[in-house]
Amino acid sequence: MSFTPELVAELEILALYNLDSSQEGLKIHHTAAPQAIAAAKRLHEKELITQPDGGYLTSLGRDAAEHAQSLLTILTTQETA
Repeated sequence: MSFTPELVAELEILALYNLDSSQEGLKIHHTAAPQAIAAAKRLHEKELITQPDGGYLTSLGRDAAEHAQSLLTILTTQETA
């Protein structure tokens, strides 16, 4: 298994969510990059977010976003160390 461009785009969307507030969602506008629009749609199909254009994280989506953001923190911390 490898990180495909599609998976990276999904991880980038998950990294945008504010995990400090469950009342804060995202809106992926129709003018966003096509990769972001498609990634949000796939995340919705995987039941990680509530709407095909963003919305809120589901319970599973919150878990995924926590892991994605943790991984990003770990990898970027290693780059700057």
